[in-house]
Amino acid sequence: MSKKQKEPHCSFCQRPKSEAQMLIAGIEGYICEFCVEQAHAIISEELLQPKGETFDAEALPELLRPMDIKAHLDQYVIGQEQSKKILAVAVYNHYKRIREEAKHQKKIQEEEIVEVEKSNVVMVGRTGTGKTLLAKTIAKMLNVPFTIVDATVFTQAGYVGEDVESMLTRLLQACDYDVAAAERGIVYIDEIDKIARKGDNPSITRDVSGEGVQQSLLKMLEGTDVLVPPQGGRKHPEQKMVKLNTKNILFICGGAFAGVEKNIARRINSQVIGFAKEEEERVDREDLLQFVSHHDLKSFGLIPELLGRMPVLTYLNPLDRTTLRSILTEPKNALIRQYQRLFELEGIRLEIEEAALDFIVDKTLDYNLGARGLRSICEAIMTDAMFELPSQEVDEFILTLDYAKEKLSKRKLASMSAA
Repeated sequence: MSKKQKEPHCSFCQRPKSEAQMLIAGIEGYICEFCVEQAHAIISEELLQPKGETFDAEALPELLRPMDIKAHLDQYVIGQEQSKKILAVAVYNHYKRIREEAKHQKKIQEEEIVEVEKSNVVMVGRTGTGKTLLAKTIAKMLNVPFTIVDATVFTQAGYVGEDVESMLTRLLQACDYDVAAAERGIVYIDEIDKIARKGDNPSITRDVSGEGVQQSLLKMLEGTDVLVPPQGGRKHPEQKMVKLNTKNILFICGGAFAGVEKNIARRINSQVIGFAKEEEERVDREDLLQFVSHHDLKSFGLIPELLGRMPVLTYLNPLDRTTLRSILTEPKNALIRQYQRLFELEGIRLEIEEAALDFIVDKTLDYNLGARGLRSICEAIMTDAMFELPSQEVDEFILTLDYAKEKLSKRKLASMSAA
């Protein structure tokens, strides 16, 4: 018997151990790294093969009316009435388009029925006002694929970063690679203001993470066939692509647009002439976002072509003291309820005095961090209690105003001031 026959070999390709870098032992044989790689490629190709046209619009539940959608948002999001109405209408119309297109596809092609086009949405609001929370809350009640992506990672094709097509990869993953379902999904693009170009004038050099990304988004937002890498990452010639049509994908964009108030104030002041506009000059300078328009976003750095593909514009009000106080206790997933649940898991009942709640709200307003600042203050106050009480035999913890002031004064957070 030859030496090659005696040494271990791969049970699949019969390659001996001397010709392989690794042999993985099984119950009755071995497999080499070459066969492992080949098997992985076959499995990936078969499992990631896009499914057929399985989306059935008739299988959708009864349509929720815009008022019902807003009522659901009211349970989780405090305030922002105008934004919730606009989002409710956008989502409702998106559902209607899906149903009507599926029922009357042939008549639409024959131009017997008016074809309703989608209206993409852009939300403007300071940090911590609830833009992402609105999107996440809607996602829980939708029966179409939904994904949230961050615009800060996108770069122009050919540069380090992610291509804009990668957002559609995540949409495909959300519906288990069902192409027909993904083509009727909703994408929320967060931090859209981070891809603004550096100046209002067109750049003579490449702005690979700003204007270049905006130009890449144009056809996708309007509707076109896009080749999507099913596993994400950069596109390369040998990779198998999935074709996705974005005509019926609703895009909701959100951003803080820090500094856009200056553009709004400049535009409002330019319209004030003489005493005839005296009443208009008495605008709320603390809430200039209520006057935001597409022109202001253009001055901020979004190109006109992109703004034209996002016709619905809404703003989120800055959170005042009353709203912050309600956010602490009223929503279904209110912050105080979350802490009460954490203590309840330890068999401890948490009670917070009204004066302590008011103190938390006042400090949050000082730091100007929006709703996210509430959690920062609460964590700073309750960290010691959450560290000590699980080791003690107590069944009740009352958070008083004096306790809150004492704990916050010992934290570095207490030295912060509003920007």
